[in-house]
Amino acid sequence: MIHLCCVVGARPNFMKMAPLLRAMDADADFQATLVHTGQHYDPSLSDVFFQELGMRAPDVHLNVGSGKQGEQTARILEGMEKVLEAGPGGGAKFDRLIVVGDVNSTMAASLAAAKLCIPIAHVEAGLRSGDRTMPEEINRLVTDAISDLLLVSEPSGIENLKREGHPDDHIVHVGNIMIDTLNVQLPLARGRSILKEHGLTPGQYGVVTLHRPANVDEKDSLSKLIEVFSEVSQRMPLIFPIHPRTRARIESFGLNSQLEAAPQLRLTPPLGYLDFLALTSQAKVIVTDSGGLQEESTVLGVPCLTMRPNTERPTTVTVGTSTLIGSDFKLLREEFQKVLGGQYKRGRIPDFWDGQTAGRVMLALRKCHGLPSRG
Repeated sequence: MIHLCCVVGARPNFMKMAPLLRAMDADADFQATLVHTGQHYDPSLSDVFFQELGMRAPDVHLNVGSGKQGEQTARILEGMEKVLEAGPGGGAKFDRLIVVGDVNSTMAASLAAAKLCIPIAHVEAGLRSGDRTMPEEINRLVTDAISDLLLVSEPSGIENLKREGHPDDHIVHVGNIMIDTLNVQLPLARGRSILKEHGLTPGQYGVVTLHRPANVDEKDSLSKLIEVFSEVSQRMPLIFPIHPRTRARIESFGLNSQLEAAPQLRLTPPLGYLDFLALTSQAKVIVTDSGGLQEESTVLGVPCLTMRPNTERPTTVTVGTSTLIGSDFKLLREEFQKVLGGQYKRGRIPDFWDGQTAGRVMLALRKCHGLPSRG
């Protein structure tokens, strides 16, 4: 029996871990302990995702909550060290830590495992934006540096890891685990009533999500973004499920009046996965600074205007439907115009983004632990 410790902490992790956990639970050679660090503590960003994704309740909940980067990382590290030292029970030890993505929980759990000499598998390894001002970039670099099984979602990940000196036998191209969840949940999502509730017509509205500091922490840039959205909303409704961080900035900067002047720019609270997927999958355009949404929009074939100067997922730009906008408001207006005029580029689905990634991860784990492949 191979004992695995699987860690989640924030909204993006849940979609990535859900198909893996199902595959592990269905394999008699593995026993998976699920740890939720509680990095996302708001029920709207956490609990509802477990319910909608059909994930079983965590075996361990650390309840670390929010805090500064260092504070939060330290609490997760401390909690994970205790979990890993205790093992799965019955005197057994964990054979491997499984982490996904690039949040603080990913790095902190990996550090705890490395110090206890527990091997680490990183799902979504090798992604690099080149921007070390982003906490996620540091999390990715550190996690990959101490992992021995690097499970890669796109070719750029392989190139990055090789350039950093990782041996070929540590790297496996398994594809994009997020798409496993998307493919399973899409029919359910399209049966939701949220479009009707907001008076939206499929293919005739846009979706906006923003939360990164570069976009929401400066009054001038956030005000200019709202100005562009207000202009576009005169031609097409824009629905904006607003992150708590972004809402707080809008209120502290006194920008509510800008929003009130644009009735077709519609703010909603954070949404569960199914309602959000219902919106994004039927949108005409998505504006986001989310990495995962760049990937989902590419598979959905929906234009994605990415409010970042760089991306750790370059295949979404070179192959998919994403365009990097950065803070170029002129370019944002131009790309909106292309979308509205039917002139926006067409993308395709990258290789291995086929909904079968969990199976390839399990094959890699079986090989790594000396188990025969299963037909």
